Amino acid sequence: MSNPFFAASTLPYQLPPFADIADEHYGPAIEQGMAEQLREIRSITRRRDMPTFENTMVPLESSGQLLTRALRVFYNKASADSNDATNALEEELAPKLAAHDDAIRLDSALYWRIDQLHQHLDSLELTAEQRYLVERWHREMTLAGAGLDDDQKRRLSELNARLSTLTTRFEKNLLADTNELAVVIDDPAELDGLSAGEISAAAQAATDRGLDGKYLVTLVLPTGHPWLESLTNREVRARIMAASRARGSRGGEHDNREVLLEIVRLRAERATLLGFENHAAFVTADQTAKTPARVAEMLERLAPAAARNAAAEQAKLEALAGHPIAAHDWAYYNEKVRKAEFDVDFGELRPYFEAERVLQQGVFAAATKVYGITFHERDDLVGYHPEVRIFEVRNDDGTELGLYLLDLYTRDSKRGGAWMNELIGQNTLLEHPTIVVNNLNVPKPAAGEPTLLTYDEVNTFFHEFGHALHGLFAHVTYPRFTGTNVYRDFVEFPSQVNEMWMLWPEIVGDYAVHHLTGEPIPAETLDKIRASQTWGEGFATSEYLAAALLDQAWHTLSPEQAAAVTDVAAFEAEALQRAGLDNPAVPTRYSSTYFAHTFSGGYDAGYYSYIWSEVLDADTVQWFEQNGGLTRANGDRFRQYVLGLGGAGDPLDAYREFRGRDAVIEPLLERRGLVA
Repeated sequence: MSNPFFAASTLPYQLPPFADIADEHYGPAIEQGMAEQLREIRSITRRRDMPTFENTMVPLESSGQLLTRALRVFYNKASADSNDATNALEEELAPKLAAHDDAIRLDSALYWRIDQLHQHLDSLELTAEQRYLVERWHREMTLAGAGLDDDQKRRLSELNARLSTLTTRFEKNLLADTNELAVVIDDPAELDGLSAGEISAAAQAATDRGLDGKYLVTLVLPTGHPWLESLTNREVRARIMAASRARGSRGGEHDNREVLLEIVRLRAERATLLGFENHAAFVTADQTAKTPARVAEMLERLAPAAARNAAAEQAKLEALAGHPIAAHDWAYYNEKVRKAEFDVDFGELRPYFEAERVLQQGVFAAATKVYGITFHERDDLVGYHPEVRIFEVRNDDGTELGLYLLDLYTRDSKRGGAWMNELIGQNTLLEHPTIVVNNLNVPKPAAGEPTLLTYDEVNTFFHEFGHALHGLFAHVTYPRFTGTNVYRDFVEFPSQVNEMWMLWPEIVGDYAVHHLTGEPIPAETLDKIRASQTWGEGFATSEYLAAALLDQAWHTLSPEQAAAVTDVAAFEAEALQRAGLDNPAVPTRYSSTYFAHTFSGGYDAGYYSYIWSEVLDADTVQWFEQNGGLTRANGDRFRQYVLGLGGAGDPLDAYREFRGRDAVIEPLLERRGLVA
């Protein structure tokens, strides 16, 4: 059988032919794709004429089409439905792909051609997007080390190859340890407090592991687990918390401590080689933050107020509990206080959050009302897993926009968390459409049982769909700018904005309907939810800031400082103490050994991005509220200036055009209860 990656798909929207793709196709397609792209790059650099946009940038942007086709499908497979074969191939390919990337970004001849264009930008007749393309390639190649001498480039390539292997290993170790540490429950009485649907999901998870008659609590990516707020059995809560915090630090083949220490040391060395003081300086140089000092200034401004708020919350929890609160107690008593003070119990909301209704009358309906787009399920198209659903998305005039794939449920082959991937990114140069994927990790109930989401899962659904909209709406000429290819500390902004529609009156009243009675969620319940929204923000902000500052602590080390760190737990404890966020009852959202964002997920020295973007988000929500809220005019404006731009222009310039000024931090401080 021929390799399905060797030609562009003929399916609608160039959907990958998943029914024809087998594990053995990935390796040959990726290997051949790398070879083809290098030949394409050589055809650019061997030219004898002077560089022009047409003879340099256009063929550069057109290169690597086979490699891109294969890699996007493979990376999605490796994240969402991995197996032994894909895991082994990913580890094998990691250093090869790093070397391939270096072969392009460190190519002196290619850099010379782009540098010539960059030096003469003002004399070239270019569109704004073309000019920005030259600027971005020049900036990225410069930061990547294209200007280093040959010996420095050789060492840089060695570092990049080793780091690619280590970050891949970190992710695989974490997935394996997460699966191994799932908590087995023998007696259903120990699950008291969970809903029937949650107990059904635990039973199904156990059955899927061959543990018939038992119950399995699978772990989620963060330290906390959503079921901790409901479980009445304190010992079971403690077991779940202990299992979560043990990931990657138990010794054995899946221990991540030595892996992450080597990652930190090599990143520090690479930063110095590239002329930066540390890895954080290297990363932020090409973000909107620009320097680690600006990141630290913001995080350290917020930390004391967050810690004070968490301490005040803790006092209330302990007064209600009648004993000191441990980390595994916090969520449970947090909900009890919310119930006592605001008459809101998030656990009792689940019957109103049936997944299909949340999708159709919530997530999709909000997008239709704000942007005019429509969704039609394509049962005739095949996804990469039987549980994947495919929807065609169209503009209000009926024109095609793209495909949206939804992979809702958790499984052992899927990494933790929730995310959006692009399978194909729109660009007019290559006439590519758009295909985006949302992955969530919702426990799947037994057959015949409804999928009832938690409040947080509904919020995550809206958030991840915000990423999907960003990918769908971006309309660009060049592949470099497709979809969400923007600065890391900007990319969360559009997805955070989409969260606002979760409780918007015109939306929530349609989707939050009791799955048995058909009754909409009472208006007074929604009022109580809104009134209680700052409750718990001390904890939430503290656990987030602890992780963000821990990320910065690891990545502001010099090579000498990194080499001196040998005890991961001690370093982490010292960093949290220094930040004033070392409350044992409020653990960091991610401890180092399972901090996938920073050690395998591309957020290294960048986990600050969430709250950095939230400044823009809170400011934008305020703008919507002040300008009529959920209207097509508002949606069209946001789409035009922010979502539709993709990566084809400076995002902060685009924000200023949208908002009429720079963002201010006050709406964020008010939202998180941090106003003095």
